Amino acid sequence: MWRLSRPEKISDLRGRKVFLTGAASGIGRAVALRAGRQGAVLHLTALRAEALARVVEEIRAEGGTVAFAEPADVSDYDAVRRLGQRLTARHGPMHVVMNIAGIAVWGTVRSLEHHHWRRLVEVNLMGPIHVIETLVPPMIDSGGGGHLVNVASAAGIIGMPWHAAYSASKFGVRGVSEVLRFDLRRHGIGVSLVCPGAVATPLTDTVEVAGVDKSSRAFRRARAGFRKHAVTPEQAAAAILDGVCRGRYWIYTSNDVRLAHALQRYVPFAYDWLMRVMNWGANKVLPAVAEARRENAA
Repeated sequence: MWRLSRPEKISDLRGRKVFLTGAASGIGRAVALRAGRQGAVLHLTALRAEALARVVEEIRAEGGTVAFAEPADVSDYDAVRRLGQRLTARHGPMHVVMNIAGIAVWGTVRSLEHHHWRRLVEVNLMGPIHVIETLVPPMIDSGGGGHLVNVASAAGIIGMPWHAAYSASKFGVRGVSEVLRFDLRRHGIGVSLVCPGAVATPLTDTVEVAGVDKSSRAFRRARAGFRKHAVTPEQAAAAILDGVCRGRYWIYTSNDVRLAHALQRYVPFAYDWLMRVMNWGANKVLPAVAEARRENAA
């Protein structure tokens, strides 16, 4: 029966079957650990098998329950489908499905290469879609409701400089979530869209910035400034799980993203000014090396 009311909230995770991607590090690891402490029955995946195994050991050492853990590349639809079929056959439909895995590449339009754009879409957008295709239908068929969590980014809300390719994938996640928050309501399934800002994860060390020398003093100074204002993965995990248990759609992990989103919606001229300032600052601090090389070669 079609429901006009809000989906029933999952007020706590105790005994709930929770599936999440990207469990081996960063926000995914922090969410898995925290959910385990809250009594969730965890079903985990990540790209790197050894790192995933270490997280499973951590969770179990704290008394948490991991019912399923298997490495997979979320950008590989066949791998996700096979994993999902095994998962559902053994453990039944999930109560909570969380798409956390992701990668980041930044750069100007002239410095980004085609494979950057394609890989970002394959992992950050098609990855969550593969999981949704595989695990949400069993939730619907069970008639027991549930919750879907998609992690986007501040770059899925606002026009951050040098983020065109990354934002293409994260705005896509936002679009999928915006539709599903209404489509899944009649099945009693809630949807949350998480939009983290700066989070001090290993991704800050490994993020690729096309055309920029990461060993340069300017880049190191910019990265230090990023970390200074970043929240910890544990703080992000707390915000995410609190938002899920409160049945929120928009989940922010820091107030700066909340403010920027509010400016975009309610004070557009201030948002426009802020984005211009950010773009000027980015191109001053992180000079476009790739463009300079093109000019020198000309």
